Amino acid sequence: MNRIDLDAGVIPLSQFRANVTRCVLQVRETRRPMVITQHGKSASVLMDVGEYERLMDRLELLQGGEAAERQADVTRESGRAPGET
Repeated sequence: MNRIDLDAGVIPLSQFRANVTRCVLQVRETRRPMVITQHGKSASVLMDVGEYERLMDRLELLQGGEAAERQADVTRESGRAPGET
């Protein structure tokens, strides 16, 4: 995923409302997420669907790897070979 462009990728909610189409096109073209602020604080992120799906795929892989590591630790601690009951 591309990083947020802090010059063009952070906009207030009022500006987002006035320029929704332009914001969506910018995110789709650049594949960079856009932070939308409300009352001067970050409130939400607009990102390209393809980038979101890739991010979720990476997260699932990382979580799967962590689960496998935890299982390996339990197996080592119990002194059993993997798959042994």
